[in-house]
Amino acid sequence: METLSSIECFVRTAESGSFSEAARRLGLTSAAVGKSVAKLEHSVGVRLFVRTTRKLTLTEAGERFLAEVGTSLSTITAAVDNLASSAGQPAGTLRVSMGTTFGLTYVVPLLDEFLQRYPAIRPDWHLSDRTVDLVAEKFDAAIGGGFQLDPGVIARELAPAHRMLVAAPGYLEKHAKIEKPADLASHPGIFVRSPQTGRVRNLPLLDANAEQAPLLLKPEITMSEPDAVCRLARAGLGIALAPVTHALPYLDAGTLVRVLPQWYADAGTLSIYFPARTLLPSKTRVFVDFIVDAFRAKKWAERFDARPRP
Repeated sequence: METLSSIECFVRTAESGSFSEAARRLGLTSAAVGKSVAKLEHSVGVRLFVRTTRKLTLTEAGERFLAEVGTSLSTITAAVDNLASSAGQPAGTLRVSMGTTFGLTYVVPLLDEFLQRYPAIRPDWHLSDRTVDLVAEKFDAAIGGGFQLDPGVIARELAPAHRMLVAAPGYLEKHAKIEKPADLASHPGIFVRSPQTGRVRNLPLLDANAEQAPLLLKPEITMSEPDAVCRLARAGLGIALAPVTHALPYLDAGTLVRVLPQWYADAGTLSIYFPARTLLPSKTRVFVDFIVDAFRAKKWAERFDARPRP
């Protein structure tokens, strides 16, 4: 009977289309993955891949085998993870993706408390503003907004992903008072580029009655990192449409103030995402519950909500 590791090497290679990418996901060398797959082929007496210098393609038998074992492997892996516990505690490596500044500001400070509860879990957290493929890249969870909810992925909503207009107090002192959305037309705008599309999202402004107004800021500066727009606004370079999560520390410090506080932009929801499995690993389950509880206890959903209060 072939080992589980050999079957996992086959599945990851089939998913990624290369030994090198499968090796990266598994933490092995390309040679080790190739040997493991070759051993599996020798054991079953069937070729699973057609190999060329440029391409790795599943054979008909390989496609059939992948369809039969792919889902089962996830269930078995989860079951093994749940067994690999210390004194009944969830254990194992926990791969999580989240935005850089958001993670450093809100999630990383929670790690000490999380590890005190679950000392057998080993965090492997990836702080990056790119959108990851949870299933293909073998992440246990991701926190963010704007993820495409692909088949096999579940989302638990954490808070609204609103944006607000902010500027430095000194900038506003030098310019005429901004009283309505139309007044923004003469001001330089600082925007965040979408990591999914590479473009600035054309979000309208909304008021308490859900009435819309076009955002007329001149797009003078575009950044790929949300915290950068707050820093540039703090430097007095214009008015930024910033995610509330990133603007709050600057508002609390008084280095930025809100512009047109009766208006905001809705960019969707901030959620925690995780693969849908028949048997969810206990390390993932407790992490998801921990994050949901932390958001509730700290009332972050209310703080991240930019809608004007009555």
